[in-house]
Amino acid sequence: MKEKATSFDIAYQAGVSQSTVSRALRNSPLVNEETRQKIQAIAKELNYKVDKNASNLRSQHCDTIALLLFEDPTNDDSAINPFFLSMLGSITRACADKGYDLLVSFQQASNDWHADFEDSNKADGLILLGYGDYVDYEEKLVKLHEQKTHFVRWGAEVKDLPIVSIGCDNILGGKEITEHVIKQGKKHFAFLGSASTHAPEFFDRYKGHCLALRNHDLIINENAQFNALYTEEAGYEAACKLIASGEKFDAICAASDLIAIGAMRALKEHDFTIPEQVAVVGFDDIAIASFTFPPLTTVKQDTKLAGELLVNTLLESIEGKETSTTLIKPELVVRKSCGI
Repeated sequence: MKEKATSFDIAYQAGVSQSTVSRALRNSPLVNEETRQKIQAIAKELNYKVDKNASNLRSQHCDTIALLLFEDPTNDDSAINPFFLSMLGSITRACADKGYDLLVSFQQASNDWHADFEDSNKADGLILLGYGDYVDYEEKLVKLHEQKTHFVRWGAEVKDLPIVSIGCDNILGGKEITEHVIKQGKKHFAFLGSASTHAPEFFDRYKGHCLALRNHDLIINENAQFNALYTEEAGYEAACKLIASGEKFDAICAASDLIAIGAMRALKEHDFTIPEQVAVVGFDDIAIASFTFPPLTTVKQDTKLAGELLVNTLLESIEGKETSTTLIKPELVVRKSCGI
């Protein structure tokens, strides 16, 4: 009976070390493409099958990434922000391309995520999506870092901590969409969304919004900024407060599409026409944004690229490479909610 081929057999034929074979069969970025293809071709020719359990025991790697979602308030039972659904798909594809399995779960209130995942060898590293109140959340990130857990998060850059993030350039996005509305002749702006360190991404969008107003010598009316977080209901309530305040406004810049959609409902209930009387813009370009009435002008975040960067950055960290925060350039998506 013919003996089963081993990784040492492949290494001999390829003229490389056995560890290089192991990395190549895991699609490790540490092996160049030409060598990886050569090794994988020899493995196929020898009908070599990876013994995943034995491989994991030797390497202490399980070739699995854990994606941990924050439970957001939603109108359905998903408890997942719609923006993260498209990113979930891109992360899944990126993992598959790298030969990794993806374990999806919700974040726990416990500070001991590492014990449930990396330390117990359930996952080689973590991807974190969403966070709730960032002031409370930051302590958990610090603890994960101190415990040398491999992780990367989606979100705004963390300035004074060695935390690696992949995120959107929210300041640029907030600036560009406000400038677009200004070009439509609007002069009196309201902003719906948190403008504090409790929600850094929204805060950066507000900073960009204010930068655009200053650059065009327009007034930043702090009395027309109303806090709202994550949901259509929050946007609706913030817009109702804006209307009741008596502040003059002919444009609403919302920190997210969900907030914008809630605000549009409030405006219609109070007989404001969109965009003739009030222009409304959002941020994220979730799937429903193009189906509102009128369709919502917004800022698109490239979720395909985001998923690839999250996975690749985490794998580089696992392989011991230096990693750094990356901000993705936003893209303006013009529809009819602010005019042309």
